[in-house]
Amino acid sequence: MIVTGGTGALGVAVVAALLDAGAQCRVPYLTDAEADSFPHRDRVTLVPRCDLTDESDVDRLYDGVSDLWASIHLAGGFGMGDLADTDKGSLLRMLNTNLVSCYLCCRRALAAFGPSGGRIVNVAARAALEPRQGAGTTAYTVSKAGVSALTQALAAEVVQQNVLVNAVAPAIIDTPANRAAMPRADHRRWPSPAEIAATVGFLAAPDNEVTTGGVVPVHGRA
Repeated sequence: MIVTGGTGALGVAVVAALLDAGAQCRVPYLTDAEADSFPHRDRVTLVPRCDLTDESDVDRLYDGVSDLWASIHLAGGFGMGDLADTDKGSLLRMLNTNLVSCYLCCRRALAAFGPSGGRIVNVAARAALEPRQGAGTTAYTVSKAGVSALTQALAAEVVQQNVLVNAVAPAIIDTPANRAAMPRADHRRWPSPAEIAATVGFLAAPDNEVTTGGVVPVHGRA
């Protein structure tokens, strides 16, 4: 399996769940610090300095993989800012980081799946399902809404190839960084990375034989 964003807080939990299930994982990273701190670095294939907005780097990530079963796209980024304070460059950064990277990986994954088909799992966001919650993060919300639309359109396009395409749409994830940023919030209401990883794992597994085109809320009790 290929897992983009595998060195992040959610990615570490997803990769752990996949490894526990017996999967072989290929994980890209950008900086040496990411690889050095990645707890599963000795159990996966790491692909260095991989910019997922660059087609040649995405090709390099998938090169030599001809029997891929699942491609899981967790890589992305968050950005605050009212629309009035968000210029074109900031908008394009959000679109590239969240939507373009996902699009390029989806496209390349299709060529790497074998005759039995495969699974794609993307990451949208709660604001992609409920855009009014995206006030103050408009560029981010637009980019994640694009991931949601991509997921649903692609699912309809490839379902006859036994490729099932879904996304998860988290609320705020219970990570140390988010707790530090919002110390007064009720952290017990947030979904944990491990809880979200369980949903990702099911959507990516052969046991998922019928669910496609879903953008699955993983909000916890938030």
